[in-house]
Amino acid sequence: MKTDIAFYNADMRRQCLTVTVWSILVISAAAQTPQPFPRGTTQAAPAPPATPRPAPAPAPAPPPVTAASPVDPATPSEATLGFPIYPGAQFIASYDAGRAQRYYIFGATATFNDLVTYYRTQLRDKGNLVFQEPPTHMFEIGKFNNDTMAFPPGVTIKDWTSGGSQGYPNPKPGAQPARFPSLIMIVPAPPGAANQR
Repeated sequence: MKTDIAFYNADMRRQCLTVTVWSILVISAAAQTPQPFPRGTTQAAPAPPATPRPAPAPAPAPPPVTAASPVDPATPSEATLGFPIYPGAQFIASYDAGRAQRYYIFGATATFNDLVTYYRTQLRDKGNLVFQEPPTHMFEIGKFNNDTMAFPPGVTIKDWTSGGSQGYPNPKPGAQPARFPSLIMIVPAPPGAANQR
């Protein structure tokens, strides 16, 4: 009986932590300044003929094209995380999960289904669709120890285009893409506990 209660409490704790993290992300996305709607054009009366203007000066040459922007030095490596990072995914932020664990959030331009397929192949695990709307898929990898971990080590993928959303806003001003269709949350095992992939 006591084992059943402990399992129930650990499962509920995990689900509450997942809901809390995603809620924080939803609130931060909702706090973004909305873009105004385009204004309709109005037709003005034709202007009287003006004196001819001088030819415009040639535009200055654009700056030379440089190599792709450098990777954010705060971006954790696959070796640090113990999990693969989807190619082209951009590191957004990391948060303290408690008990020496962190959540690492990455934005991806890939679709939800492409990300699920990639991680199924890379992790050799089918994972679980934990929410239908918005689609959220979890891959729990390794053993969860309720005494030493706040969250099971693994990868969670969320579809941010569900329900007509334009995607998760890129928190870096002026960065591309402006919105991410999907987010990846990676939770490594705490130090001293190895991922068992």
